[in-house]
Amino acid sequence: MKIYEFREADAFAFARHVGAETKVQGGELFFKICPYCRPRPTHGNTRTFSINLQTGQFKCLRASCGVSGNMITLSRDFDFSLGNEADEYYRPRRKYRKLKTPKEPIRPKESAVRYLEGRGIPAEIAHRYEITTQTDHDNVLVFPFYDDQGNLQFVKYRKTDYDREKDKNKEWCEKDCRPILFGMKQCSEDHDRLVITEGQLDSLSVAAAGVENAVSVPNGAKGMTWVPYCYDWVSSFSEIVIFGDCEKGHITLLEDVQRRFPGRIKHVREEDYQGCKDANELLQKHGSGAVRRAVENAVLVPIQRVLPLADVEAVNIYQLPKLKSGITELDRMLYGGLPFGMVCLISGKRGDGKSTLASQIMGNAVDQGYVTFAYSGELPNYLYKNWFDFQIAGRNHITENKTDFGTPDRFLTRKNQELINAWYREKAYIYDSRIIESDEKEDLLRTIRKAIMQYGVKVVLVDNLMTAMYIDERPGTDKYDWQGRFVRELAAIAVQFDVLILLVAHRRKNAFGGDANDEVSGSGDITNLAGITLGYDRGTKDEVEKGLMLEEQRKLIVAKNRLFGKTNTAGIILSYDEKSKRIYGKRDDVNRRLGWETEYDPAGGFEYADMEIPFD
Repeated sequence: MKIYEFREADAFAFARHVGAETKVQGGELFFKICPYCRPRPTHGNTRTFSINLQTGQFKCLRASCGVSGNMITLSRDFDFSLGNEADEYYRPRRKYRKLKTPKEPIRPKESAVRYLEGRGIPAEIAHRYEITTQTDHDNVLVFPFYDDQGNLQFVKYRKTDYDREKDKNKEWCEKDCRPILFGMKQCSEDHDRLVITEGQLDSLSVAAAGVENAVSVPNGAKGMTWVPYCYDWVSSFSEIVIFGDCEKGHITLLEDVQRRFPGRIKHVREEDYQGCKDANELLQKHGSGAVRRAVENAVLVPIQRVLPLADVEAVNIYQLPKLKSGITELDRMLYGGLPFGMVCLISGKRGDGKSTLASQIMGNAVDQGYVTFAYSGELPNYLYKNWFDFQIAGRNHITENKTDFGTPDRFLTRKNQELINAWYREKAYIYDSRIIESDEKEDLLRTIRKAIMQYGVKVVLVDNLMTAMYIDERPGTDKYDWQGRFVRELAAIAVQFDVLILLVAHRRKNAFGGDANDEVSGSGDITNLAGITLGYDRGTKDEVEKGLMLEEQRKLIVAKNRLFGKTNTAGIILSYDEKSKRIYGKRDDVNRRLGWETEYDPAGGFEYADMEIPFD
């Protein structure tokens, strides 16, 4: 599977990106002026550059230019976006240190060999994987992480005499290094099977058992930051065997890898652990044969959606994981917040603020540690970010000046903007807002699935239904049928990946009924397929005149609650802070501080070191 596959729409989007005048002829998109050499538009200098609309390959026919390449080349050369996934892989935003790759293989020190042999790992493996110890600390193992091309990308350390009462950390890594899998360099060219373990000692144990292509993750079972940088390489294997830690019947890594990668995913059977926690313990207690048999006996992950009912875990639905919306009264009514695994519909009239409410919920998701993905069809990306950042910052961190007209000019200081960007860099993603000329419905759904699998997205925002589908640009189609199919697929994604999808939809014009479920514009399937339906409205004229709510306040209605059945048609009265764009109820603190200013740790809970690498 490729990170990027060419689409004809990308060629047209690139033309708009560079402001080119184009013409389609013979399956080629010809540019009036080559964006590389930009000659004067004289006879013989025009229409020399073209993109093939089937392959995405381009070429300039001018002898003095002759440039050629594909859409990835154009993306790099012209800062042109091919979507979040392709950009992260081909044009990563984060800047990592470029480590010096040793010219000769690292020779393990005796202290490293001695420790590994004590863990059942022979000296041969220590030499093959170039494991050594620090120059001045022979009790600190050094694990060099090479990519599949043999380039040093990441370095990790492990204290061999770790004492929980005295030492702060057992393991740590070099600062600002690209996270990749350990053991990529040592894998063979035969990509039939890849074995992934949690710890480095575990993958070394698998290698010691004579099993090829054993790798381990850089930052533990929950640290999936390596996925964007190893996605293609891992996907090239015919099957993946997960040999994670077995703890209380649960095998680490399995669910995360299964969600993110296609193809055959296997796991070591619980009985083959023989009561051991991991591969290294199995090696020490039962020998290399037991480790090898565990890999050979690995079983396929059961087919999704085919499960004996008796095997379904009985759970307390009141204690299911939920996303706190940030509106205390709503979260209390829903027994903790919005549940995962369903679509939450947010409806309201145009201009009433439903998009503002949705973006605030997304901000709260980031604050709770969830990865988010937003599609904002009515706002350009910079405007969505502006509102989102203001809600994240809070009014106390927003600077306000006056313009020449006496109107407020609000902004974030550069320092706060940088802190906020760093805080949510790998937790908040947004859909590329350029116009898609092909089937946007299919494109958006496909992108949502990929984002969930590759980035671990747990909360998705689709704002809004109509712009997500461009129904007005589908002559001859039944818009209600398209709407129903689109929302049905969103609901399937929510269930399949156990994610929460926030779907914003307009109310019907002149809708004066009492049921918010019946007033949503479009197909009846929209509300039928939603697990929760929220209405966000202004107060009625009668409510305002009687002083039940202010004209600038809004009413949040819970019209449908599939999980618990409890609704609230009277509504929760909410206020709006213009400066911070925050929405709040009487039990909410509008100045609540979020994680970017209270607990942000750029190391992600993993200690970094900035010290001399012993083999630089």
